[in-house]
Amino acid sequence: MTVGKLFSALFGFEYKWMMAIGAVFVIAYTFLGGFMAESISDFLQAIVMFVALIAVLGFGIFAAGGVETVAANISSIPGFVDFFGMAAPVTQDVGGVATQVVENGVPLFGESTPYALLTILSTMSWGLGYFGMPQVLLRFFAIRKVKEIRRSRIIAIVWCVISLAVAVCIGLMGRSLFPTAHLTSGGAENIFITFATFLFHPIVAGIVMSGILAAAMSSSDSYLLIAASAVSKNVFKGLIYKKATEKQIMLVTRIALAAIAIIGIIIALDENSVIFNIVSFAWAGFGATFGPIMLFSLFWKRTNTAGAVAGMLSGGITVFVWKLVVREYCVDWGLSFLNIYELLPAFLLSCLFIVVVSLITKRPSKAIEEEFELAKTIEME
Repeated sequence: MTVGKLFSALFGFEYKWMMAIGAVFVIAYTFLGGFMAESISDFLQAIVMFVALIAVLGFGIFAAGGVETVAANISSIPGFVDFFGMAAPVTQDVGGVATQVVENGVPLFGESTPYALLTILSTMSWGLGYFGMPQVLLRFFAIRKVKEIRRSRIIAIVWCVISLAVAVCIGLMGRSLFPTAHLTSGGAENIFITFATFLFHPIVAGIVMSGILAAAMSSSDSYLLIAASAVSKNVFKGLIYKKATEKQIMLVTRIALAAIAIIGIIIALDENSVIFNIVSFAWAGFGATFGPIMLFSLFWKRTNTAGAVAGMLSGGITVFVWKLVVREYCVDWGLSFLNIYELLPAFLLSCLFIVVVSLITKRPSKAIEEEFELAKTIEME
């Protein structure tokens, strides 16, 4: 979807074709290269993203008139920079899409609204998703020595702090410099493209906007690779055909990769979909399905196979039920307190199922418990 919006905005081609072409490209190099291609490409893509973000931030501040000008502009919007408040854009329905109202060239905002407890809990629960994210877990496969974990932890934290802070700053500058450029939630996601085309020569802008392509590819190839591997090794070899050869596993992996990619293309067909909403749903699904069992496997040796399966199923199912049923109708039912980000209840329910089912079923074998204790004695040399 990100690639489709990027190429559609740049070249004016139809979104669906651009999205499909981008998907084919990602599938191709993941299909042919596997884990090594994914790891090397992600490293190079991270460099491109970092340079692109810093370049847009630096030139954007200058174009917007400096930090003081940006701060004064966004401070004039009710609730925009309040720690316990939110801005409330005045919107109207245009073609079925909520669009901000502009009057005399100025986008309109209503009175700010306070952060409710549910909003705070929903926002904080995003952090739980990291424990189950494929693009995070996949990186551990490349660790060669235990001591590399400490170094990678520092690099990852520094990268996240810088990249996320710069991304937020670009959004703030966009509100100041292009207040009427993007009046819908989906359109606002194109602000980086707007900045790049406004600030740089077309050739330089193309290089800078490759950062968007790098970001999309970095995440998508991780999702594809780990999902296809799970299908081929955990489902096909683990449950269906235990005597499968490496060649057969590879074939199933590639078939699964193509099938999952096709499903993703179908989901992304709607150009008006907001990338953030789709990502938040996927984030909740991965986080609640795999996050709890990752934590329990590392810190509670009583966790067993039955508990793991129960936890993953309960977490994944709860995300769908909470998103599509509970949050959809809770206000109509008079239960607005249930309108919370689905990751939090799903994560907690998964933890509960892991504990309860593990306790009422057979404990892990002695060999597994000994391996667990051995892992605790490994020092970070």
